[in-house]
Amino acid sequence: MKSFRKELWFNIPARMDFKNITQDVVACVRESGIKEGLVLINAMHISASVFINDDERGLHHDYKIWLEKLAPHEPVSGYRHNDTGEDNADAHIKRQIMGREVVVAVTEGQLDFGPWEQIFYGEFDGRRNKRVLVKIIGE
Repeated sequence: MKSFRKELWFNIPARMDFKNITQDVVACVRESGIKEGLVLINAMHISASVFINDDERGLHHDYKIWLEKLAPHEPVSGYRHNDTGEDNADAHIKRQIMGREVVVAVTEGQLDFGPWEQIFYGEFDGRRNKRVLVKIIGE
């Protein structure tokens, strides 16, 4: 069995946004040479996420509204975590909701997706460099 590891780095200029990273992961699968196996894609920061869904602008807008209702950024004084001097407690909660990672099957050297599925990096406390791990195992 072979394995492949690569880090993808992102610096999202907004506090919260979503980036389609499907083609980055496709490039990793191609680079790995693995034809049959699994790829793990996970955010390496506790205020970011990786998830699979449709690449549709309205849906992403709805996610932002929904997440802000569930864990609003303001008032930052409403979170005990922010007593430490930080202002990103909401980002930790949003990450928990959206998840840390996804696993996708690799079949015949391709990501084995259902219709409309795409991989996204979700940023909830942006404006600095953060990384995503891509780990592929298989033959």
